[in-house]
Amino acid sequence: MPRKSRTERDPEKKAFMKQLLAYYQPKTVADMQEMLKDLLKDALQDSLEAELDEELGYEKYDNDKKQTDNSRNGHSSKKVRSSMGEIELEVPRDREGEFEPQIVPKYQRDISDIEMKVINMYASGLSDRDIEKHIKDIYGIELSPSLISRITDKILPKAKEWQSRPLQEVYACVFMDAIHFSVREEGSVVKKAVYSALGIDPSGHKEILGLWVGHNESSRYWLGVLNELKSRGVRDILVMSVDGLTGFNEAITSVFPNTDIQKCVVHQVRNSTKLVNWKDMKAFTSDMKLIYRSPDEASALIQLDAMEEKWGSKYPHAVKSWRTNWPELSTFYRYPLEIRKMIYTTNAMENFHRQLRKVTKTKGAFVSADALFKSLYLATERITEGWIGKPVNWRGTLDQLLIMFPDRIPLTSL
Repeated sequence: MPRKSRTERDPEKKAFMKQLLAYYQPKTVADMQEMLKDLLKDALQDSLEAELDEELGYEKYDNDKKQTDNSRNGHSSKKVRSSMGEIELEVPRDREGEFEPQIVPKYQRDISDIEMKVINMYASGLSDRDIEKHIKDIYGIELSPSLISRITDKILPKAKEWQSRPLQEVYACVFMDAIHFSVREEGSVVKKAVYSALGIDPSGHKEILGLWVGHNESSRYWLGVLNELKSRGVRDILVMSVDGLTGFNEAITSVFPNTDIQKCVVHQVRNSTKLVNWKDMKAFTSDMKLIYRSPDEASALIQLDAMEEKWGSKYPHAVKSWRTNWPELSTFYRYPLEIRKMIYTTNAMENFHRQLRKVTKTKGAFVSADALFKSLYLATERITEGWIGKPVNWRGTLDQLLIMFPDRIPLTSL
């Protein structure tokens, strides 16, 4: 059978369209949109009337078929938003108040995908003002900032459910860090830390375990985060990669005593260079690189001794911080190369935070902690959609982990 051309249409449909165009006589695309809006209104109105006919068991004025004491009781006006603009409907009523329309439910005011478009724009980082302008330009609908806020608030229950979802029993590695945002609170703008945890499970799957909006970055708050992870089902974490926050180690050890702690080497390098004169920066960073790129801890300590001898008198605090943090900075030397690359820095978390910044940079100060949380949750949904792969050479990494932790990785998690 010959294939139909895309331009060929059903003859009856073609004749019907001719009649429509002859009736409305649209001259512009705007006229065409008004035509479609009018058709949508008529279709909805007829559907509502048909629903009530079915509910009562007889059509209007056809009283011979009436087998109920209930009857029609006029109409009530209702305005609904559609993708083609605002439509005013006359919703039929019954005398006993039992009629529940299905095509346009009683309390529904939006019959389009406008709400989802607003949420998607919000997730993309658009401000409320930009969303308001876009919706008006495209759909001719005016949305107030308070309405936009109410629309986006609808995702809060879903976001909170995500935040409290059960987690895996064991994670190969968890990265933890904080990112800071401005939030309006009691008439002033304050900085709030958002604590985030990124986990890689034994099968190589990467996920954000949660986002916690707190006040200041502190070990006490991290302790609460860790306890929450445990209450959501996390029984064991093999390695935790963290920044250099004071007291963080004690918090981790108190909740997950068997976890190896790796302080982020990149954070250590950044903190050390804050104290170094720019003229010495290149030579100093080269000497630090010799430490963390050493093949084993013994070689690294030789390089640390050399750096102390060369720079210790000029930059004592910068060198001392390496000595002080060495027990956690040197953790990765105990692991083979595949695992070292994964744990020695919190780059995975920093990349995530960088993407959050891209989405939130137009927001300025958030009106509340909830507004901040829902924005970050929506951004996280978008960012993690692409997290379908595994870390490079995960099979080799997993083999090494199974040798090092034979009793701590359940085979059911692979």
